[in-house]
Amino acid sequence: MMSSFNISDVKIRLMKKEDLDTIVEIDKAILGGEGRREYYQRKIDLALNPEHHLVNSLVAEYKGKVIGFIIGDLYIGEYGIPETVATLDTIGVHPDYQDKGVGKLLIDEFITTLRGAKVNKIYTMVDWEDLELIKFFKNMGFVPSRKINLEMDIKEYPTP
Repeated sequence: MMSSFNISDVKIRLMKKEDLDTIVEIDKAILGGEGRREYYQRKIDLALNPEHHLVNSLVAEYKGKVIGFIIGDLYIGEYGIPETVATLDTIGVHPDYQDKGVGKLLIDEFITTLRGAKVNKIYTMVDWEDLELIKFFKNMGFVPSRKINLEMDIKEYPTP
């Protein structure tokens, strides 16, 4: 089956609510476990609400089957950043189709959409231990940000 895979047969389209089940299945195939249905339901509901922002979340289809997705958001002046920026929240490609150019197609179309919205920067977060994902983003042109991502373990925060 995979020997006949042709990247030119992959089509990128806007995400639809009906893609939820397949996105959860792809996530399970990548991470294992039960899947994050509630997480993706929330993300898709937000991503597909055109009243709040530009719809820019996409899926990759191969022969009518969703094999990958990208979910992002657009920020205009949030977090004290005076420019229009985007975040790439989640990208997933089914393991059977990884390392075949599907992720690059998703990123390329995501960037095309964002350029139309006058976005100049995309931010994303990657687990320090996820070397494969770091390598993927590096190959796509991402570099460490000048912004620092801070975190606090609230279990350690004193109770008032």
